[in-house]
Amino acid sequence: MDVTTDAAAPWLIVGLGNPGPEYAGNRHNVGFMVADLLADRVGGRFKRAGRAQAQVVEGRIGPPGPLNRRVVLAKPMSYMNLSGGPVNALRDFYKVPVGHVVAVHDELDIDYGVLRLKLGGGDNGHNGLKSMTKAFGAEYHRVRFGIGRPPGRMPVADFVLKDFSSAERKELDHFVDRAADAVEALVIEGLERAQSTYNS
Repeated sequence: MDVTTDAAAPWLIVGLGNPGPEYAGNRHNVGFMVADLLADRVGGRFKRAGRAQAQVVEGRIGPPGPLNRRVVLAKPMSYMNLSGGPVNALRDFYKVPVGHVVAVHDELDIDYGVLRLKLGGGDNGHNGLKSMTKAFGAEYHRVRFGIGRPPGRMPVADFVLKDFSSAERKELDHFVDRAADAVEALVIEGLERAQSTYNS
């Protein structure tokens, strides 16, 4: 769905991650990091969302006028592999079409810090996406944040549940900021224009 087809509908921007301080710095939690930055930008603080197992911030992004968009930022408080239930509950509550859902998530098959924006597609083994697709179909937007492949023979599960390395952390703030910019561009300008700017 293009942004112009239902401009009045809110956008649901979902940062994927695992709840709890022990996971906060993990590679798997980069979606939470981007959601936190977007919340800062709209001047909101995450709070529990009624009966949904999630935290939300409601706000607006974009310039005044027709490009100004109503957004709901969300962090599911289930674990990653159960993200679909809370996201679908929020989608129903806020009456968000599937094409106005944006998942921000870590991506193993992309080099660290590289972004790829897309609509629909497979889950590529990502349990958060798998759960969302099972809950309401695959035709939602994704902002894929590259974390690269694990070194040597390190299992994928160990790699994604480790914190970013000290070398990676030197650039992490910059990359998270760029990912937040990409989300805003997607919602305000549409997928194709955002891709042309941020799909490096």
